[in-house]
Amino acid sequence: MQDDECVEPEDAERFNGELRPRMPALRQGIAALRLLASSTHPLPASSISRRIGMPRSSTYQLLQVLIEEGFVVRIPESRGYLLGQAALDLGSAYLRHEPLENLARPIVSRVAATVQHTTHLAVLYGNDSLYLLKESPIRRISLVTDVGVRLPAHLTATGRSMLCWLPREQVLALFAMSNNLVERTGVGPKTYSELRTFLQNEQIRGWSHEAGFIAPGLSSVAAAVRDKRGLPVASIGVTFPTRSANDSRLGELATHVMRAATALSRRLG
Repeated sequence: MQDDECVEPEDAERFNGELRPRMPALRQGIAALRLLASSTHPLPASSISRRIGMPRSSTYQLLQVLIEEGFVVRIPESRGYLLGQAALDLGSAYLRHEPLENLARPIVSRVAATVQHTTHLAVLYGNDSLYLLKESPIRRISLVTDVGVRLPAHLTATGRSMLCWLPREQVLALFAMSNNLVERTGVGPKTYSELRTFLQNEQIRGWSHEAGFIAPGLSSVAAAVRDKRGLPVASIGVTFPTRSANDSRLGELATHVMRAATALSRRLG
């Protein structure tokens, strides 16, 4: 009779000499999510089925479960699939941990010291901006954008600087269901159509700007930190009194946040 430790269970396989559980459905689900994460446009079920090596009928069932759990959304117009809200939340949860903050803190501190205005690091959390770091000069102004605070992404410069680099279908899934977007001060994009115009212009320009959208008398500029595919992973923004920045100063601040975002992108590989 063989020892128990020499008997390999039927639901296991060897990988690099080690025994691991097979769990094919879970592995194929992860493969589907990785595939969708690598695509900047909706993928049809037939393409997903072929590329993860799964029968089409089983792929539809898998996608339906992922849709119900919020990890995938279906785009009817293209008959394709994209990552959903739950997947974005998981990504943001990872980025909220120390690796990103440790890499970003020296860069954010340097910008704050150089421009003498409060500087933030933020990530997308659903359709909000979530603030992870805040560095202020000695003479600071009172802000609502503290660490851990979430604000509507469409109203913040940090949020829109990231939204403008997301696939259009993903932004559509986040905002198009609302006829009227949330307001705080009565200014800023009020509809999905207005938001699209903001995002198109800001992507061309390379940075985002808001003036009084969050708090009267305060403005912000921000630029996105992006990965190898050009997708946003975070944003660096500077907040300042609106009266203190003419067009020349605004351009100067924008240059600082763009350079900082590029530096952090490089640190992230």
